[in-house]
Amino acid sequence: MFTTVFRTVILYLVVIIAIRLMGKRQIADMQPGELVVTLLISEIASMPLQDTTQPMLFGLSAIFTLVTLEIAVSLVALKSPLVRRLLSGGSVIIIEDGHLNQRALKKVRLTVPDLMELLRGQEVFDISTVAFAVLETGGSLSVMLKTCHQPVTTGQLNVKVDPATLPLTVISDGKVVRDALDSVNITPLGLQEILKGQNLRQEDVMLMTLDSRGNNIIIRKEKI
Repeated sequence: MFTTVFRTVILYLVVIIAIRLMGKRQIADMQPGELVVTLLISEIASMPLQDTTQPMLFGLSAIFTLVTLEIAVSLVALKSPLVRRLLSGGSVIIIEDGHLNQRALKKVRLTVPDLMELLRGQEVFDISTVAFAVLETGGSLSVMLKTCHQPVTTGQLNVKVDPATLPLTVISDGKVVRDALDSVNITPLGLQEILKGQNLRQEDVMLMTLDSRGNNIIIRKEKI
């Protein structure tokens, strides 16, 4: 039993490291090669767990060989458009100026219901309002609306607004996030002053966000 637990812990850490080395991507955004390597890694990692007579070194060697191969192929693809196209394919324009490209739709084997679902995911319900819809290599759909259907921006209205700021989590489940405090230029004492002004203790806060201007949102802990 100890051997199984030990192997599980080691392989878990190795797989996490391997995936991290491959880069940050969600499953839906993975290129074909990355998805294949991920599936192979999971399969190889399970073999030493199922058969404890197999040396774990073989599994670890295979995993890091796959990761090294994937990184090497990715570097080659960065330099070579041809290799990149062979491995990942290319983007395809599905809708142009409100017209559906049926030939492209058949080429990528995408059904009309699937296309409509992807459009609804982009909050588009009328094809005629679309200037361009591009099916990306990862399977996602990028949509540009026609100019007359695009939302008006403050720049077009010549309205002056303050630059956007990023709210950061400074308290999570009653614990202070030190790195976030440094990013918004506030000291722990300053944070306590804000809490004191709202008659709160740090331990009573479930979530608190704060930006560089001092704007904050506080969610109190509920009694469960």
